[in-house]
Amino acid sequence: MSVLRLAALALALGSAFPALALPPGPPSSTAVQNSGLDAPLFYQLLIGEIELRQGDAGTAYQVMLDAARKTRDEPLFRRATEVALEAKAGDQALEAARAWRTAVPTSSEAHRYETQLLVAMNRLTEVPGPLAITLKLVPPAERASAISSLNNYFARTADRKAVVSVLEKVLVPYTAGTAPGGAEPPATAVAAWVTLGRARLEAEDLPRALEAAQRAAQLAPNAEPVALLAIDMMRTQPQAEALVQGYFGAQPPPAAVPRSAVRLGYARSLAMSQRFADAARELEAVTRDAPQFTDAWLTLGALYLELKRPADAEAALKDYLARADLDEASASAAAAPAAAEAATPAQRRAQAYLLLAQAAEQRRDFAAAEAWLLKVDSPQALMVQSRRASLLAQQGQMAQALDLIRRLPERGPDDVRAKLLAEAQLLRDQKDWAAALAVLVTANERFPKDTDLLYEQAMMAEKLGRFADMEQLLRRAMSLRPEHSAAYNALGYTLADRNERLPEAKQLIERALQLSPGDPFLIDSMGWVEYRLGNLDSALWLLGQAYRARPDTEIAVHLGEVLWVQGRRDEALKIWAEARARDAGNELLNSTLARLKVDL
Repeated sequence: MSVLRLAALALALGSAFPALALPPGPPSSTAVQNSGLDAPLFYQLLIGEIELRQGDAGTAYQVMLDAARKTRDEPLFRRATEVALEAKAGDQALEAARAWRTAVPTSSEAHRYETQLLVAMNRLTEVPGPLAITLKLVPPAERASAISSLNNYFARTADRKAVVSVLEKVLVPYTAGTAPGGAEPPATAVAAWVTLGRARLEAEDLPRALEAAQRAAQLAPNAEPVALLAIDMMRTQPQAEALVQGYFGAQPPPAAVPRSAVRLGYARSLAMSQRFADAARELEAVTRDAPQFTDAWLTLGALYLELKRPADAEAALKDYLARADLDEASASAAAAPAAAEAATPAQRRAQAYLLLAQAAEQRRDFAAAEAWLLKVDSPQALMVQSRRASLLAQQGQMAQALDLIRRLPERGPDDVRAKLLAEAQLLRDQKDWAAALAVLVTANERFPKDTDLLYEQAMMAEKLGRFADMEQLLRRAMSLRPEHSAAYNALGYTLADRNERLPEAKQLIERALQLSPGDPFLIDSMGWVEYRLGNLDSALWLLGQAYRARPDTEIAVHLGEVLWVQGRRDEALKIWAEARARDAGNELLNSTLARLKVDL
């Protein structure tokens, strides 16, 4: 066992127990219990403490443990165990904990120490026995809470499958509502299933993790831990989302505050899957039901921007700033916040200003955008200057925009990379593909193994019709980072869009979806390749799913085309009209309408 792990365990189990300290005394109405120490034993313990202070932990440990065995005194057993831990002597600490457990078999603390020591020493096969007794000694009304904390015992354990094995041996009786000692409250079985589900999820045993979550939901569909587990599973097990929906529809309904806390987690998961419209709906519910969650307005504003709803974004962000002012005033009235804590509200306020600038930019109100940027402090320099450069470029001042980015200081490689990306983005926004590609070539010469830069360069090569270069760059990105789902998707979609190598295109997009399940853009790509393959019903179902999750203009274009080809032209026209209202200048939309000879 490593010295570091023993040191961490010593901290986890508590600081060293004071010499000869006894448990808290009984209430004054109870008779005083005198110490059982006699003079020789007191002298023995004093010698042990002196030896410890002089650096002889081994002798001190033996003295403490001998005294504990003689008296069966729990504080002395604890002291002996902690002396061994301080000396980084794992075997001796375990010996003391086991002696303690033998002397006082009803001590839950002794069994807990033994369990945690075995875990820290990676002796997992020995854990089930003392862990089962630890749980048995917990009062039934408190057992659910104890079970819920079990995964914390194994936070540093690398072998997650072994953790699952240990927990299954200990918790299976509780999942059935029974255990040694008789019937259990229903909450205990729920906690057992959730704990097993989390352990299986961490071990990547996904089907059985889902099974555990489903069993917990059958017992308590309105339990917050069940919903939170299901949210954590959604990206790898999409079926888990039904459990989250079941939580919101449960009867009796969950209380407003925990329900809103779950909605926040659900919205975060939806946003990570690019399901911005769904995420916005959840956050709208949070702002109605639990307005005390101030940050919900900030996130909602960012989502509205993604959905091209700048007026709604501005309203949400101004609500956030007003509520943040009230929160900060309340905090100041109560007590001055610590310096470390004060940075977080300031950073969030800066984020709100940046988002407000983007909202004004979407409305083409460049003066308002600049006014919001002026409110942002200097730590956000590159981001602020990039937004300012974008405003200049949109007003025809491209040379000044580029100069603004290039003059920014470079404190290290990260700044160099960020400046090159900002310059390429600026050129790409202005559709200067060749210049953007040149910047990205330079960036990749500086950072040859940066897969994100390779991907960006590939996208510019595609814009210039250099498809062979694009494929070479994407395959290099996949080689360097096999989990780069965007690279698989980009190549698969490009092949499908050009109606080439369609079986291979489908395989590439399937791989992307395995890496990022539920991503609407990847689902859109799969729908498009199905359309190219002539599978119109499958294409329509996939594109409809993608569009409901994120009503993006390009997804709308694809969905509309499939509907058009199927003869459902009124539906297609409606979707295209909605897309044009949001993004009238979109090239794919306009080129598709021209190709199909559609006049909106």
